[in-house]
Amino acid sequence: MPQRILVVDDDLAIIKVVRGYLEQSGYQVLAAYDGETALHILRRERPDLVILDLMLPQRDGREVTRIVRADQTLAATPIIMLTARVEDTDKIVGLELGADDYITKPFNAHEVVARVNALLRRTRLDQLPSATPRVLMCAGLRLDLDQRTAEVNGRSVELTRTEFNLLQAFIENPGYTLTRDDLLEKAVGYAYEGMGRALDTHIRNLRRKIEPDPDDPTYIETVYGVGYRLNKDCV
Repeated sequence: MPQRILVVDDDLAIIKVVRGYLEQSGYQVLAAYDGETALHILRRERPDLVILDLMLPQRDGREVTRIVRADQTLAATPIIMLTARVEDTDKIVGLELGADDYITKPFNAHEVVARVNALLRRTRLDQLPSATPRVLMCAGLRLDLDQRTAEVNGRSVELTRTEFNLLQAFIENPGYTLTRDDLLEKAVGYAYEGMGRALDTHIRNLRRKIEPDPDDPTYIETVYGVGYRLNKDCV
């Protein structure tokens, strides 16, 4: 059964191009031209991944992402956001709302397929069952790798897939400095030029959810010019 990708864009030419390349790669493609229709398809068809334009009629990409991440039946759906706007703020807002990745228009269709492949591969790895319960614990942090749940000092926190994978990488490598490329490979399955700013946004979002004071982090330290690490005092 081919995996299904929902492509949402009000530009029919873009959907046609993306559909063609995805279908050549063995995917089944669903299409929507506005945010309201996209939500209907998401709820009815439960696609494996969504490629979502930022600027849409009726409901824009930001609102669609917000609704998807707030719906427990849809929240785990991987989202790649498309944006024709080059400002970093647009990209950061999309990631802060819970998009897993973004692609700036104009784009290379081969790159879109590569990103889809990598994100779905990462998702499959995240969902692999284990014979024994897998729980990681460190200084008040608790991750259940099978249930994909996170707690901080007994308090449940809702993490996106990328945030969860980042925190898992930190706890599995306590006190060890992980480069940006290391973290990108572990969190989304690939690294590419220019993704560093996106990683910084994911880290900032993660800190907001787990740190007592995100501006003075207890857990995740910045190693300037290199990457990040779990504070050695948390080990």
